[in-house]
Amino acid sequence: MYFVSEQVASQVVTMAEAITCIEKVFRDYGQGRAQVFPVAMGHGPQKDSFFSMKAGLLQDQGAVGLKVGSYWPGNRSQGIPAHSSSTLLLDPQTGYARALVGASHLTCLRTAAADAVAVANLSRQDSTTLAIVGAGHQAWFELLVVREVRPIRKVFVINRSNQGAQAFSQRITNELGLEAMVAEKEEALPQADIIITITAARQALFAKDLVRPGTHISAMGADAAGKQELDPKLVASASLFADVRAQSISVGEYEQAFTSGLITEEQITTLGAVLTGSPGRQTDQEITIFDSSGMALQDIAICSLALEKALAQGLTCDSK
Repeated sequence: MYFVSEQVASQVVTMAEAITCIEKVFRDYGQGRAQVFPVAMGHGPQKDSFFSMKAGLLQDQGAVGLKVGSYWPGNRSQGIPAHSSSTLLLDPQTGYARALVGASHLTCLRTAAADAVAVANLSRQDSTTLAIVGAGHQAWFELLVVREVRPIRKVFVINRSNQGAQAFSQRITNELGLEAMVAEKEEALPQADIIITITAARQALFAKDLVRPGTHISAMGADAAGKQELDPKLVASASLFADVRAQSISVGEYEQAFTSGLITEEQITTLGAVLTGSPGRQTDQEITIFDSSGMALQDIAICSLALEKALAQGLTCDSK
């Protein structure tokens, strides 16, 4: 059994490789060459701790396994991150454990890469203004990938903590040379071509009326029952897309609108289907929403790539 540490995993896969890898995952899923299995949720002994287990199979690659993503809020008092991810890759011939990959950084990469694929296929090509709701660790990755696929020139930062928003905005200006500013949602959202929400919210962050026609929204935060970033009325008025349709109405952004009877599952198109021929954005006036609840296939694919590259570079530990 091999072990790929967080440090190694963060070194061996580039952003460009991640986008290519995740786009292929969506295509394979859209063509029925990959399977996603039901998500299992659990919690630890500490208050408000929880974890999810997401498993899947990439048939053509012979890649199978599962990712455990955990959230232990008490970690912060110990000076360690509250979020953690580990991926277990199985030997496709025997079912024995083949590798354990430290996947917190790779989860950030694959999440952002999925957003890049969505933005490239669902937003207007002339989109130049981005509004990011949330200024945490993942927000930086989201910004970087959107710049890979759209000519972003202006960034609005909306965040619960003004201090965090100011720091994030300054980083954008200093490191990327973009026009960036902290703004209230009432100012920023009506000007945005693309909106990314990346929070742990459990209620709508803004009203439907703040979003102008033609906007694309990537809702990246909802990945457990009860999480919600968007107004269900906004969801009901938009063209809906998701990584995994069943997850989007059970643990994803569309849960509230679905349980309220505002939408049906049939209204949701998977991004994989868009990549393999189904309609995506059809007019410059429609609002499109992509819900990313997280796909085990993405974790399996990017961790398999990390393992392959680590082996080639002699960077793995072999516990045999």
